[in-house]
Amino acid sequence: MANLVRNAKSDWTIIDLTAYNISIIRQNAATFFGQVSLPPPPHHPDLLNRLTADEMADEESYQVVRYMDLAMDPVPGEESAVDDFAMQLLRVMGYAGRAFGRDLRSRKDIPLFICGEWRHAKTDVCVMDTNGYLLLVQEDKRHLEIVDPAPQLIAEAIAAVQSNNRTRDLLGVDPLDVKVMAGITMTGTSPTLFKIPVTLELIEAVQKGEYPATPTVVAMHRPEVPRPARRLNEGMRPLDSRRCILACFEAFKQFVN
Repeated sequence: MANLVRNAKSDWTIIDLTAYNISIIRQNAATFFGQVSLPPPPHHPDLLNRLTADEMADEESYQVVRYMDLAMDPVPGEESAVDDFAMQLLRVMGYAGRAFGRDLRSRKDIPLFICGEWRHAKTDVCVMDTNGYLLLVQEDKRHLEIVDPAPQLIAEAIAAVQSNNRTRDLLGVDPLDVKVMAGITMTGTSPTLFKIPVTLELIEAVQKGEYPATPTVVAMHRPEVPRPARRLNEGMRPLDSRRCILACFEAFKQFVN
């Protein structure tokens, strides 16, 4: 709302989303991905068909499931296990690597210009290429503190697009009117996927600490696993849930550009 107080900070909450006219809507798979059927990943069949790490014949599949086990049973007070799992999964799923000209980074600091001041947003994991940020991952740390990861992810997306636009300016290229930033929050090994449209109007409003006239609507999708009530406890361990989640990761790659 226009009369809400806006502060120069990067640790956003739902109040900051309201202050900048941002909302999140849940979408089903067909609407979110633009396709009714989500095919499984074409590589690493062990991930789809073998339950435990010790059953994996493929080394990369073994690493994913091994890191999955660590993320499902974290050390109290530790947040790195989920980040380690996310990085391994993204690498195996083809989000980054030499063949793609993309890198995976962890704990990357992103400058954020907000309310006329510089602050810093820190993403847990991100995918980058030479032109900037392509995908952001934020861990749900509610086992450590009471905080919703989605507003934080959106603040990081705005910071990332600001950074991308500075790179475009150095290259003599105009900024995009809107950049849809791909984002993921991870609760253990259970992901929630986001498409975050960052417009020049929204960036200017954040920089000035003003309420933008045009609303920003963020699309969100949680994989439609077989047992939704047990989503957080089961994560990617059961093969039926794992196949569903991996199919979502495969389809989500179309938005990482």
